Amino acid sequence: MEGLTTGQLAKKTDVNIETIRYYERKGLIPKPHRRDSGYRQYSAEMITRIMFIKHAKTLGFSLKEIKDLLSLKHDPKTPCSEVRKRAESKIEDINGKIRTLQKMKKALSKLTKSCTGSGPAKECPILEVVKNKKEGGE
Repeated sequence: MEGLTTGQLAKKTDVNIETIRYYERKGLIPKPHRRDSGYRQYSAEMITRIMFIKHAKTLGFSLKEIKDLLSLKHDPKTPCSEVRKRAESKIEDINGKIRTLQKMKKALSKLTKSCTGSGPAKECPILEVVKNKKEGGE
């Protein structure tokens, strides 16, 4: 399976061709060998690498964080504890986002209860609160 074209790699990993090129530009995957025709030629190892990137994204890691994880993965001196530390940091980040979302949900639920759903939209208490918060600089 050596010598995958960009299209073949995209199909095998279920990502867009432009995504592969983007990952290459961002240094998430190495620049591939070029055939005499100029076509990129990726090794089969890139399938595993792109699948790693996709899975890490579903766990909430940013592309920068994924690049760091890949560096750790390929450095034989990196202890597993360093990877664990990154994962724990991501958990804290996710917990912070959950707390923020819960506050947003609570505030929006309160606003929703203040609205009867009748009358013109311009008199809706939800829109009035949102308008006043904006004018108040918050």
